Amino acid sequence: MATRKSKKAAVPQVDIGTEIFASLRDLEKIKGIPVSYMVDRLKQALTNAYRKDREDHRDIPAENVVVDLSEQGLFMHLVKTVVEEIEDDAVEIHIDTARNINPDVQVGDTVSIPVDIQKFGRIAAQTAKQVVIQGIREAERGAIYENYSSKSQELLTGTVFRIDPSGDVFVHIGQGNEQSDAVLAVSEQIPGESYQPGDLLRVYVLEVHKAMRGPLVHVSRTHPNVVRRLFELETPEIADGQVEIRNIAREPGSRSKIAVRAAMENVDPVGACVGPRGGRVGAIVDELNGEKIDIVVWSEDPCEYVKAALSPADVISVEMDPTNPKACRVVVPDDQLSLAIGKEGQNARLAARLTSLKIDIKPASQA
Repeated sequence: MATRKSKKAAVPQVDIGTEIFASLRDLEKIKGIPVSYMVDRLKQALTNAYRKDREDHRDIPAENVVVDLSEQGLFMHLVKTVVEEIEDDAVEIHIDTARNINPDVQVGDTVSIPVDIQKFGRIAAQTAKQVVIQGIREAERGAIYENYSSKSQELLTGTVFRIDPSGDVFVHIGQGNEQSDAVLAVSEQIPGESYQPGDLLRVYVLEVHKAMRGPLVHVSRTHPNVVRRLFELETPEIADGQVEIRNIAREPGSRSKIAVRAAMENVDPVGACVGPRGGRVGAIVDELNGEKIDIVVWSEDPCEYVKAALSPADVISVEMDPTNPKACRVVVPDDQLSLAIGKEGQNARLAARLTSLKIDIKPASQA
C-alpha cells in the first residue's frame, strides 16, 4: 500500500525565531557564517536535545523528530507510523488514535503529532545559545584553517610564546581572529639558533593540520624557500620579474648558494640581489643568524654554470664527462683547490646540489 501523509495538526510553538534569526544575520555579517548553516546546526541540536530530554526517556530516532525553525517561531512534531498493533509506541500509533488526528489515515501511513514544547522552550533557548557559540568557534577555526592553508609556502612573521622540553618552539602567527599557533620543530630550526619567549621570527609555512583547538601550522626556518622568500621581499627586481631565482642549495645556519638570471636586458641579477653597499643580502644574512650566501649567475651552458657555482674559487676549465651527462671534471689552480672544495667539502657539495651535477675537482698540477 502506498504510504500517505496526513495533514499536520496545529503545532504549539515557541516564539524565539525572530530573536534567533536577528542574531544569525548579525553573525553572518560579522563572521561570514551563512544563516542557513547555523539554522541546520540549530535544528540538529534541538532534535537531539528533545530526544534526550523526553519525559519517558525514550531515544527517538532523529528522522522521527521534525523541527521547523523560522522567523515565525519554533515548531516541532513527531512522525509516527500508523499500525493495528503497537510494538513501539515511541514511533508507532494505533489506527484508532491516528484517525482522531486525520480521519482518512490508513495502516502504514504516517501522522505528524504536535509536540508541546512550552516546557521545552528553556531547553531550546539554552541549546540554541550553545549551538551558536560552538558554530562560531567551528566556523572561525574553519576560516583560519582555510586562511593558512592558502598561505602554504609563504613566509610569515611570528612571536615565540612557548618552548617545549623536547625543543619544539611554538609561535603565534597572525593577528586578532586570524591568529593561530605554529610549531617550529627541532628538525626545522637553524642549527645554533636559540629562542626565547617574545622573540620575533620569520618562518616558512610547510603545511597546516586540523586540531581540536584549531589549525596547527607547521613552519620551518631551514627550508631552501626561506632564502627564496627573503630575497623576494628584499629585492624589488625579483618581485617584479626582472630577476629570476633558478635554484637554491642550502646548508642551514652555515651557507647557501643561490643561482639567479636576468629576465630582462641591462639588468645585473647579482648586483640586484646584493643591493646598494650589500644592504639587501646583508639583511638576509642577519635574518638567518649569519648564514653565508653566495649569489651566482645561472647559465644554460653547464660548464659556465659550474664555474659560477664553485665561486669564490677560480676555475681553469670544466669538461663534461662524455660517458655521463650528469658529471663533469673541473680543473682549478693548485692554490685554489682548498677554496674550491671548501671546508669539509661544503663548497663543492653545494655547487653540486645547485647544478645537479657530479663535480670532480682536480688541481692543475695533477690535471
